[in-house]
Parts: sequence; structure tokens; C-alpha cells
Amino acid sequence: MTGFNDERLQQLRSALYQILQEHPEGMREFDLMAALSAHAGVAYHVRVRGDMLSLFQSHFLLFHCLYRLRDELRCAGEFDLDIHCLSIQLLDYQNPGSNYLGLSDSLREYYLDLSHLTEASADGVADLLDKFWGRYAQQDEHTEALEVFGLTAPVEYSDVRARYRRLVMDHHPDRGGSTSQIQLINESFSCLKRYYSD
Repeated sequence: MTGFNDERLQQLRSALYQILQEHPEGMREFDLMAALSAHAGVAYHVRVRGDMLSLFQSHFLLFHCLYRLRDELRCAGEFDLDIHCLSIQLLDYQNPGSNYLGLSDSLREYYLDLSHLTEASADGVADLLDKFWGRYAQQDEHTEALEVFGLTAPVEYSDVRARYRRLVMDHHPDRGGSTSQIQLINESFSCLKRYYSD
């Protein structure tokens, strides 16, 4: 995706602001992308099939503009902007103090750095997706292992170890427990050990 400059980015932010004002209930990312593509006078196109690099670029440009728009709205004290893939919504502005704009927000910092857009490659996007799904799967595995232990996050590793010892004692085959249950407990503990050692 090429040809973006300050004027084009300002046009995109203006169009986003107008679209979001027309949808006070908020919009999903994909719906907002479609509305922006259809907006008159705005050069924004989304290719959603087969070309992950183009889709990433469209996504990145949208979120870059959303974060800049949010900063502008907050500075003006007009609105706030809630930014999530599942719901992007204008909110009433509430002045939470002078540090509001200075708060650290790693996603904002990522999307405001246009080098992530200009230097994106198909291989780089594939690597980002692999890392994302790897973290997602690891988090899902972690949650399931905690459920086996009857625990919910956040929990300390010392609590996990103590619960493991208790479960092994309660479910050991020599004490009337089942082999399959003790295997599940051991697999869950292995998963949790990896999680806490990372």
C-alpha cells in the first residue's frame, strides 16, 4: 500500500470520524473497513481474499488513523474513542486527568509507527500471524490446565505446585484413583511449568 501522506491520512481520519458519528452503537473492524472503502472521496481499499499482506496493510492503516483520531479527540476534549477489533465506538469524553495522553499504550505505539506499514512484507505478516496464534493457543492451553487444577488466573506458581501435590495424592491409582486422571493432571502440570518458566 503506497501513496499515503499527511493529507490522505487526514482525509481518512475525517471520514472515520463521520462514519463513527453515524454509528453511535459502534462498529466491528471489518464493517468499518467496508464503510471506509465505500466513503466518497477517500482512497481506501480492502482486499480480503488470499493476500494477507494487503489485508494487513489495510488493517494497519485503519488502526493508525483510529489511534491518531483518538488522540485528536481527546486533546480537543470532544469525544473518546474505544478501539477494539470487535467494537470501535465514539464515547463521551471524560477528563481523567493530565496524564491521560501520556499513558503507555503498546498497541497505540505500534500503530503510530508507520515503519511497521512501510516495511511490511508477506513473510513478515505470516510470521506475525504465526506468533499471534502461538500465543493464543498457549493461553488457551494455560486456561484449560488451570481448570483441571480447579484454579483460575491469576495464580502464583507456588499455588499450582501445592494444588498439583494435593491432586496427585487424591487421584493416584494406588489410592483408588484412575490412571487417565493422573495422566491428565501430569500433562496439565507440564503445561503450567512451561507457562511459568517462560
